[in-house]
Amino acid sequence: MTPLGLYIHWPYCARICPYCDFNVVRDRGRTDEQAALADAIIADMTAQRAMTGPRRLSSIFFGGGTPSLMDPEAVARVIETARALWTPEGDLEISLEANPTDAEAGRFEALAQAGVARLSLGVQALDDASLKMLGRNHDAGSARRAITTAARLFPRLSVDLIYARPGQTDAAWREELAEMLAYGPEHVSPYQLTIEAGTAFDRAVGRGKIVPPDEDLAAQLFETTQEVLEAAGFDAYEVSNHARGAAARSRHNLVYWRGVDYVGVGPGAHGRLTLASGPIGGKVATTARARIADYIAAVAADGTGFEREDLTPVEAAEERLLLGLRIDDGVAFAEMAALDLSPDTPKVKSLVEAGLLVDDPARLRATRQGRLLLDRLTGVLAT
Repeated sequence: MTPLGLYIHWPYCARICPYCDFNVVRDRGRTDEQAALADAIIADMTAQRAMTGPRRLSSIFFGGGTPSLMDPEAVARVIETARALWTPEGDLEISLEANPTDAEAGRFEALAQAGVARLSLGVQALDDASLKMLGRNHDAGSARRAITTAARLFPRLSVDLIYARPGQTDAAWREELAEMLAYGPEHVSPYQLTIEAGTAFDRAVGRGKIVPPDEDLAAQLFETTQEVLEAAGFDAYEVSNHARGAAARSRHNLVYWRGVDYVGVGPGAHGRLTLASGPIGGKVATTARARIADYIAAVAADGTGFEREDLTPVEAAEERLLLGLRIDDGVAFAEMAALDLSPDTPKVKSLVEAGLLVDDPARLRATRQGRLLLDRLTGVLAT
């Protein structure tokens, strides 16, 4: 049986962050709707099992939104259903994203009992001024309490941080990283603040109310991130993901980056499946309906809640390239036949000479500088 990941999108948030462009809604006591959504997610999973056939289930990931707001009993039902539908691997990874408010930290024990073994905690910053600027609904004190609680309850802990914040200095970022590492997480995901089009931050930048760091400072903060985490024993196995050894890597995210199939359920969730009814190569992209009511109605009417797109070999290879170059082991040239890429291709040779690709006869692998310029790098290779 080939491996499979499962992604569950829970779209509710207590507050919508101004930098967020995900498919999210405010959580305003929509109890009946949330119960109906949980039922629809389970029904969608069941219908997609008929499409995938028997598979080895390697990971389950609850993302959002804020899945730590999800009823722990519903979390347990989803996990139990997934384990019954597919054959779980012995080291099945079950992850859930959480925010570090005191209210959500009070639910951690119930979530651990439901079967979650790996918590991804969205701390984002450890000072109150930055958290206020980022529009977060927790303060630094509750973040520290949540980290301590999570480290006690979950066998595996990952912490998210945001850097290149307006006004941030290199020295302050070094101190913040050092404090975070003292809590002992096995995995750290430091994300450079990105101003996404259409977000509240995008409008604030346009009005001059927010001034992001210039490119040189952002690049320096990136290098500092690599230096501090590497010195602490973390390997940068992906652009924004650092793990304390191979066992601490996010197996679910590696599903995406290595081109493994995954089922996506929940409003707006994406999936990638290799199906006999698919195009040459069999790769099919699924995108669930974004509005909660539309998703629930589609599952009730059709069994699944997604729209399907058959990927051409070129489209599948481009996607494989874009995601595969994010990780340290890159992409095998054998998978890039549709893009006519080989070690002898002139643009590959020029990128090696420029220090953006590693000189490797078997695989396309980005250097650290190449990962920093990933968009530009993949744009050159894919055209």
